[in-house]
Amino acid sequence: MKREIGLNQMKIDALPARASAAAGHVVLGNIDYDERATMRAWENFLADEPKCARDPVHPSSVRSLIHESWYRSVTGGINAQGIEAPLSSDRDEIEYLTRANAELLSAARRSFASLGQLLDGTGAMLVLADSDGVLIDAIGDKKTLHDGMDIHLAIGGKWNEGAVGTNGIGTALWTGEPTFVHAAEHFCAGIKSWTCAGAPIRDPLDGKIIGVVDLSGYSPIFRPHNTALVAATARQIEKALAEQQQEQRTRLLEAFISSAPSYRRKDGLVIVDHRGRAIFCKNVPDGETTEMMDGPMEPGRGRWLMNLPSSGSDADLAKALPAHLRSCHITPLKLDGDLRGAALVFPPVPAASSVAVVHREANKHLQDAVAMIVGESEALRAAIDVACRVARSSSVTSLLVEGETGTGKELFARLVHAGSRRTANDPFIAMNCGAITRDLFGSELFGHVAGAFTGASREGKPGVFELANGGVLSLDEIGELPLEIQPFLLRVLEERVVNRIGDSRGRPVDVRLVASTNRDLKQEVAAGRFRRDLYYRIGAVSITVPPLRERGEDVLLLIEHFNRQIATAAGEDPLEFSHKALEALLAYHWPGNVRELKNLVGRLHILARGGTVELQDLPGEISAGNRTIHSDHPAAMLEAPVCTFEDAECQAIKNALAAESGNLSKVALRLGISRPTLYRKLGQYGIRRGFL
Repeated sequence: MKREIGLNQMKIDALPARASAAAGHVVLGNIDYDERATMRAWENFLADEPKCARDPVHPSSVRSLIHESWYRSVTGGINAQGIEAPLSSDRDEIEYLTRANAELLSAARRSFASLGQLLDGTGAMLVLADSDGVLIDAIGDKKTLHDGMDIHLAIGGKWNEGAVGTNGIGTALWTGEPTFVHAAEHFCAGIKSWTCAGAPIRDPLDGKIIGVVDLSGYSPIFRPHNTALVAATARQIEKALAEQQQEQRTRLLEAFISSAPSYRRKDGLVIVDHRGRAIFCKNVPDGETTEMMDGPMEPGRGRWLMNLPSSGSDADLAKALPAHLRSCHITPLKLDGDLRGAALVFPPVPAASSVAVVHREANKHLQDAVAMIVGESEALRAAIDVACRVARSSSVTSLLVEGETGTGKELFARLVHAGSRRTANDPFIAMNCGAITRDLFGSELFGHVAGAFTGASREGKPGVFELANGGVLSLDEIGELPLEIQPFLLRVLEERVVNRIGDSRGRPVDVRLVASTNRDLKQEVAAGRFRRDLYYRIGAVSITVPPLRERGEDVLLLIEHFNRQIATAAGEDPLEFSHKALEALLAYHWPGNVRELKNLVGRLHILARGGTVELQDLPGEISAGNRTIHSDHPAAMLEAPVCTFEDAECQAIKNALAAESGNLSKVALRLGISRPTLYRKLGQYGIRRGFL
């Protein structure tokens, strides 16, 4: 028993009591307790507080533990003539106390039930107090329980030293050790006829004091082993608490496993309980959780990490994360419908020995991706530089790539993917928003569960966000995204949690978004067709890919690149281009940009006569210099009638319809826009397909 309590003080408390001929004279451990001497010491203390504080009371009169507590009481403003502790009788407060200490009450239930029957008729009562010394349960002799009400030794009574001075409950809380206070040793006059022994109860997870168990009654019930009894009871309650916590830990792990099927074994994982303390840690990145690294059982276990919000919503949970944990994904864990914890999932971190290798491989992938973007013009190099910076930065989670159709915007998305890869299997998922019907946007982006809507897959289906988890998601033509879908995309980007259609369960995703568009999104925002908050979320970092007509001699570099690429694939020799042909290609406006140029080189490999491309081998709009449509000469520009952009766009569509005899696929290709965009433009300008 001495070893279990682990206190030197208990060695003296274990000695048997010895009656004395003098009234009120007993032995407290190895100290002769004299009621009258203790009362005189108390009176002298109150009469000359400064002197008593300077000169310790002789141990034969008052124990040093009691003297120190008296001094704390008087300096804390406790009324020495007090007759009772503060008491809260408000039902709401009592109900709140019960809820707040439900775990402690549950753990103490078995011990209190067994001891309660034994205390009947003994003149003793057993009470349970919380970490603030407020009583939350009381059992024992009925008469003593009734008399205890006179001094508010009942549920709702506050018995810490700051409320009622020296007493078994409050002094045990202060010292953190099993303690007894007998009769005149109490500070307040109204409770000097009582004796009490209290022992603190510590949380098995983090060792903090969460309550006190105390045995009290009138002074004749004093026995030295009363302290050992409450210490043993405290240990039993701590054991029951440990069993409860282990059961909750198991249930939270099971809840996490059932709610996070995409969790990978190499991911870092921390499970926190309802108080925000880590109860399970695995593969935790040191840099992310510095405050968690010296727990009692496993790294970080028992450490407080966060305050769990009462609502348990994904947004509130994400906001509750402290700054050093923002790199993780958080999932609420509910037991029996109530929020009882959360799972923090960290992206896997390579071992220290392989960090250099990972960086070298990432740089190599990035260099390869940069090499895929052919060109030396200043505007293009500037765009590549920004994309490389984004790829190397872990803090930038989205990038907006703007540019005309056919400029090669997807290459920049692949560049970001190449530069941010952590493993060889990090996915790259591309989706063209212009090729998705309005009804399927939600399902394609976020996925759906089985039977979520008519036509839904029987097995359910993950969306592109889940498929891109751990990698990069490229959303091309994001300007085509329906307005009603945009708030859901914004929520996923903000909370990093996706909900499949028909499923209330959130799935954490770690995705870098590269959104691209051929529209002017600022104009779309002004027109009310694109949400302003979503624009600023995806456009925090943006780049503009210059059109081919503004890249000068990059045209020649691209011709050479595609020429060799197509020739190698076909097992043929590259084509030769005459000087006049190259001049015409340089002068051409290239409305279809790089895509148009690549298609032209491929066409020339098929149709060019011989191995040399002459001016006459080029399409008419290129060989003629395209002067009538795309003349950039200042004189021609001055002669051209002034019109609005809308008028020019409308006329361009009409010209393309006429040139392609109403074939909308060819019209879209000629204009360098998608078919859905063409349909929208036809409706916008009221152009009928058969207007010719």
